[in-house]
Amino acid sequence: MPLTSILSLVTIGELLEGGMLVCFGISWPVDIIRTLRTGRTEGKSLAFMSLVLAGYVLGMGAKLARVAGTGQWPELITLLYVFNSAAIIVDIVITLRLRPLPGVLPGR
Repeated sequence: MPLTSILSLVTIGELLEGGMLVCFGISWPVDIIRTLRTGRTEGKSLAFMSLVLAGYVLGMGAKLARVAGTGQWPELITLLYVFNSAAIIVDIVITLRLRPLPGVLPGR
């Protein structure tokens, strides 16, 4: 498909939004792999990950509200929100699983 045809299907805002979601979509799996490889969760913030997840949920809500208002199919970019949300949920679960319990010394 020629570039001009692709550009006529999306706005610049949608391209920028998609670029942001692709960047995050690459970052989360890299972070998950690093955490699984090292088994360490130092420097990871559950509050931060929860806020980002909330942002993704709100983004999906905006896309679905637009669908409800127009009756059109959801934009394909909605799949990036779903993928990123799933990745961050996996990251949160892994972080909770690997994080040591308070008052328990590591290795005991």
